[in-house]
Amino acid sequence: MARRTIPFKSLPLLLSLSLFLFSCAGSRPTNLGVTADRLSPCPASPNCVCSDCDSLKHQVPPFVLAVSARQAWQAVGEQIAALPRTRIIAVSDVYLHVECRSAIFGFVDDLELHLRPEEGIIAMRSAARLGYYDFGANRRRVEELRTTLRKKEVLH
Repeated sequence: MARRTIPFKSLPLLLSLSLFLFSCAGSRPTNLGVTADRLSPCPASPNCVCSDCDSLKHQVPPFVLAVSARQAWQAVGEQIAALPRTRIIAVSDVYLHVECRSAIFGFVDDLELHLRPEEGIIAMRSAARLGYYDFGANRRRVEELRTTLRKKEVLH
């Protein structure tokens, strides 16, 4: 069996491509989390959706609970843990932050959920770390999660 080697001329190209792919993650934003009982607002770019945003282009309705807050939070956590290419970064009784990677280039989006039991809702924010457009990926992610949780009768 002959051993294949990479020609020396191809190494710089391979190295450049590898660096590009690994740089798609970007650094974790410092403005994530809950401040004054609200998630951070979206930037001006169209690659973010948030239930706490006043801007119509970024606005998405919160999840309205059909079961107890405890049951809903558990179901949401299980559903998110089952998503492909998703890594849980922070979790508490009322806050969840996960990183979601795209399948091809590994672009990272930050998905945050904030349980508000007294309001019977879960607020959410999903935003791309890099770039300007996300081609609707963040809105799609939130709406697919909403659809799945409705089918499981967790949400109204």
